[in-house]
Amino acid sequence: MKTLIKGGKVVNADGSRMADVLLDGEHIAKVAESLDTPADRVIDASGKLVIPGGIDVHTHFDLPFGGTVSSDNFDTGQKAAAFGGTTCHIDFAIQISGRPLKEAIDLWHQKADGKATIDYGFHLAITEMNDSVMNELATLPDLGVTSLKLFMAYKNVFMVDDETLFRTMMAARDIGLLTCVHAENGDVIDVLVAQLLAEGKTDPVYHGKSRPHWAEAEATGRAAAFAAISGAPLYVVHLTCASALDQVRMARAKGVKVAAETCPQYLFTTEEDLARPNFEGAKYVCSPPVRTEADQAALWGGLTDGNLACVSTDHCSFNFKDQKELGRDDFTKIPNGLPGIEDRMMVLYHYGVTGSKLSPERWVELCATNPAKIFGLYPRKGTIAEGADGDVVVWDPAKEHTISAKTHHMNVDYNLFEGLKVKGVPSIVFSAGRLLVEDGEFKGETGAGRFIKRDLIHDVV
Repeated sequence: MKTLIKGGKVVNADGSRMADVLLDGEHIAKVAESLDTPADRVIDASGKLVIPGGIDVHTHFDLPFGGTVSSDNFDTGQKAAAFGGTTCHIDFAIQISGRPLKEAIDLWHQKADGKATIDYGFHLAITEMNDSVMNELATLPDLGVTSLKLFMAYKNVFMVDDETLFRTMMAARDIGLLTCVHAENGDVIDVLVAQLLAEGKTDPVYHGKSRPHWAEAEATGRAAAFAAISGAPLYVVHLTCASALDQVRMARAKGVKVAAETCPQYLFTTEEDLARPNFEGAKYVCSPPVRTEADQAALWGGLTDGNLACVSTDHCSFNFKDQKELGRDDFTKIPNGLPGIEDRMMVLYHYGVTGSKLSPERWVELCATNPAKIFGLYPRKGTIAEGADGDVVVWDPAKEHTISAKTHHMNVDYNLFEGLKVKGVPSIVFSAGRLLVEDGEFKGETGAGRFIKRDLIHDVV
């Protein structure tokens, strides 16, 4: 099927121009100033932007955690992503402690098979390293998995020690894999958690106090030092604060191959939200925790000066009722995670582009192009160019939308941005040339989403 998108402004990371876009089957066939090619459908994009589909490289669908399971699976989560203009994501397959890595990948394929509506890939999260697992790393590229994640926190659950982290980074370097880290000092956090609980401080606000920004900054600097020593590229996930960003900025200035992401929750919510009465603060519990307005300002600075490369979501949704409520008497039992995959591109456009913090090109770069480049998807994805996948969003910069749990498509009973009126929304969304969403209605096909094997070439921008 051929679809011709006419009269829109094509926005790529490297520039914008008025152009028509022809989709032919799964790919973009032509991009030119004026196309009159016969097509099965012609879309008038006058007054709208034509952008590459968003790529969210940090999601957790159907994840067992904290005695429960995240409420969005590959069906509900991907449909919500499509409504928000995201057409590809990378989820984390979590190794069962000490077990072969392929078991985790196979399990995550089972979670996605028959449910996917957009394209997706997997990172491999390693929770225990031994010689057998280390030897297995070299098999991952053949499975299409070219990035690892290691946790420097969640002691006695996911956390690895420094030797394991460093050895894994060296092995990843030799294979061509990218190492991602959750950077918090788990030993420090463990001590602080025990102290707070002993003092009877159990409310959600103490989740944040148990994970101070210096614990994140120290771990970020330590991981960057390991990257410098080993020569391995490093990607720091969900960076939250000025002090951790300082570590990234310093390392990059010294030539260390390190990139970092932040997430919408760190740009728009603060520790004051954790202190909301009647246990409402539990809705904002994630790790690392939300910080301060000063940290928000620093993160916006990182997005504009290039020291933050991506905005992902760390989407890991848990319902307030019956899931977040597990921690009413103990903040450590509140499932860590927030929803956001549907709202990411809209809130970034509203506050970033409409709010004159970001150019449209930088918005596309943060939400699509850099994620594709860093994680082995570019130029197949992340750009409007001939030969690229037909992941295309027609974006209406003038249309307004009020975000609410009553109308969102995520399978969760609250929304971090409840009542926020944003200007700029996706009106038509294509994935691999397939129509997914049009004017607020889902037009896609469950099961049509594809697992994408990613390249080893990582451009740590």
